[in-house]
Parts: sequence; C-alpha cells; structure tokens
Amino acid sequence: MINPLINRKVAMLKTISATKARINFGDVMKQAKIAPVIVERGGKAEVVVLSKKAYDQLIAAKDKIDLKKRIEELHAKIRAELAGRTLPDPAEVIRQGREERDEQLVNSLH
Repeated sequence: MINPLINRKVAMLKTISATKARINFGDVMKQAKIAPVIVERGGKAEVVVLSKKAYDQLIAAKDKIDLKKRIEELHAKIRAELAGRTLPDPAEVIRQGREERDEQLVNSLH
C-alpha cells in the first residue's frame, strides 16, 4: 500500500546523488517536505528522504494493517475455541443478568 501523500506526488520525485545530498542536505530536507527525494550511490537508489508527515502516514498505515491482521487472528482463535458451538444471544444474557440483579435487590429489601 503506497502512502497517499507520496502517491499524489510520485511525478515530482527527485533523484540526487549521495554526494550532492550530503553537500546540500538543507535543500534536500526542504525538497523532502514537498515530495520524497531518492538518494543514489553509484547510480543505484540507496535511500529515500521523506517528510515527517509522510513518514507518520506510512507508520499509521502499517499499524492499521497490523491491527487488522491481529483482529483476524483473534477471530480465528475464537472460532476454533468455540468448535462449532454457538454463543447465547447477548440480549438474552443481559435480560437474565437484569432479572438476577432485580431479584437480589428485592431480597435485600426484605
């Protein structure tokens, strides 16, 4: 999944040599706030410099994917533990709990 901020600006990607990036790092930082900057060494892309905002969005997207995966794993575990059994209707469980509470209250008054 590509970050939406990066995806919108993919046409604006800038590539720079590692030497130029080192010499002009302040300018690289300014450019990275607009769009990611690819830094090459020996003509091969080595790293990408991106804004903190873009980084935070990438991390948030990863966290969402991890959370979704964890929820799916827990659902599978619960289904396995139930082994075909069905859970009681939540409304019925609440109704029974209220009846027991009301009965306890009435008994405590006598």
